Amino acid sequence: MTRALALQAGLGIAAGTAGLIILLRPSAARGLLRMEASEAATYAMRIAGMMLVALGLFLTGFALAFASAGGVA
Repeated sequence: MTRALALQAGLGIAAGTAGLIILLRPSAARGLLRMEASEAATYAMRIAGMMLVALGLFLTGFALAFASAGGVA
């Protein structure tokens, strides 16, 4: 795995981890962002968390698939 793919996979893992934290602990994320506890904020945190998880899955998945297919970047 080249440096670029390792960086892509690392960013994917970081984005996925941040997304899971936001998705599973929205109250902690709201506290860090200093948002009010409202229904709209809860939905926004769920959407943002799921988008970060999806970003992490795509980045990490494509980096690992490219590396396992024998591609050279």
